[in-house]
Amino acid sequence: MTKPVTVAEIVTFRLADGADETAFISAAAAVEDKLQSSGQMLARTLSRTEDGLWTDHVIWRSQEAASAAAQEVMQSPVCAPFLALIDNDSVAMSHGAIARRMD
Repeated sequence: MTKPVTVAEIVTFRLADGADETAFISAAAAVEDKLQSSGQMLARTLSRTEDGLWTDHVIWRSQEAASAAAQEVMQSPVCAPFLALIDNDSVAMSHGAIARRMD
């Protein structure tokens, strides 16, 4: 039997002009609650560099789970405030099978 492949989703972006960081972090928490309810998200880290580049690093049980969650986020009213605070033109997303993980 093949072991399921966990997937890292890495999204980098900047906040929209005038977006409040505190409001953004609160909105990110609401998205997290939504994603955790599926049981497919294993971990999430949200970070920001000094020059304002954000990285959302999520570990999923599978690529299928990551893809399903992306569709759900785009359609969910709970996630709309989070998405509204992101500069869409700055978003870059990638997925990769996790070769090694250290917690």
